[in-house]
Amino acid sequence: MLDYLSKINLKNFSEKTCLLRVDLNIEPKEEKNAYRLEAILPTIKLLLKNKIKVVILSHRGQPQKIPNFKSQISKFTLSPFSSIISQKIKQPVVFFPHFDFKKIKKQIQNSQNQIFLLENLRFLKGEEKNDSKLSRQLAQLADFYINDAFAVSHRKNASVVAISKYLPSYAGLLLEKEIKNLDKVIKNYKHPLTIIIGGAKISDKIGVIKYLWRKADYFLLGGGPANTFFYAQGLPIGDSLAEKNLSLKNYLNSKKIILPSDCKISQRKILDIGPQTIKKFSEIIKKSKTIIWNGPMGMFEKKEYKNGTFGIWKAILANRKAQIVIGGGETLASLATLMPADYKRITTDTYQRKSASNISVNPRLFLSTGGGAMLEYLSGKKLPGIEALAL
Repeated sequence: MLDYLSKINLKNFSEKTCLLRVDLNIEPKEEKNAYRLEAILPTIKLLLKNKIKVVILSHRGQPQKIPNFKSQISKFTLSPFSSIISQKIKQPVVFFPHFDFKKIKKQIQNSQNQIFLLENLRFLKGEEKNDSKLSRQLAQLADFYINDAFAVSHRKNASVVAISKYLPSYAGLLLEKEIKNLDKVIKNYKHPLTIIIGGAKISDKIGVIKYLWRKADYFLLGGGPANTFFYAQGLPIGDSLAEKNLSLKNYLNSKKIILPSDCKISQRKILDIGPQTIKKFSEIIKKSKTIIWNGPMGMFEKKEYKNGTFGIWKAILANRKAQIVIGGGETLASLATLMPADYKRITTDTYQRKSASNISVNPRLFLSTGGGAMLEYLSGKKLPGIEALAL
């Protein structure tokens, strides 16, 4: 059983210090208005309201995979978020640009400030190795720990998994919201259940198809997953994105799999679904009672290939009766790019409602902050970050 932050008496933690793991893995151009940033604010505000000092932990990118990443520090540093978070919570945020944990602890203890931000933890090799030494060093900074980073809970990182061995640990408001909404669509769904899959990360998405095969009524495929099925059928796909080594023979002839009947092609690549497919997909979405979507239908960043993803968004937002979960960084970015007014309305409304089950324009529409984590959760896999909280 998980211990949720929402269920504990925070008065018992007044004047104490909390390590709060969040996900600030956000592109520089999206820093100020990113959905993932807005999503963590309720937990931060709740802690501050109860006179608890908050030490924010996060990563950004994968700097260890970049040779001489210190020469590109501006791409990976978390320093911009100190002023951005400060503006949103109307309190100063102290940023630590170093990892001298003794100095950090002393400064936190002696400071009149309430909120602190550590530098990108992936600057340290121990983070992605789930290193116990690093997790103990982090644990010494605080009295208890909260995981509010669903999007990285499928990773065995020191600040996500090992840390829970050394402090009382709880699931934050966002993590609780993610778990309950994803559980709702895979455990208490209504038919027709429609799964919409596009984008890349193909093998992960095929895992969702396999796990939800008996539950779902339709799988609407675009992008890399559709190309992979085309290839498995022996159809020409040119240089289109696909994973050619996957075994799909058990699914190729099923009426559940709905592939594009027309596509937009350029330079030997399939870059979007065509108008006939948009119409067909929209008709299925219209009659669906439960919908899960991860991955755009095409290269929406270019206006000539945006119609497929735009059409799916229009169909989904027109269905106000279905239980809907949408996730993946590209999918949410497509809403912000193609329908900015709707993006602002949905994300703003999400945090004006008090009930975790009443979300967005359609109160049954939930935007997940997870991409890979959402896919793994929907595939029936146990996420290490969540499992660690239950131990």
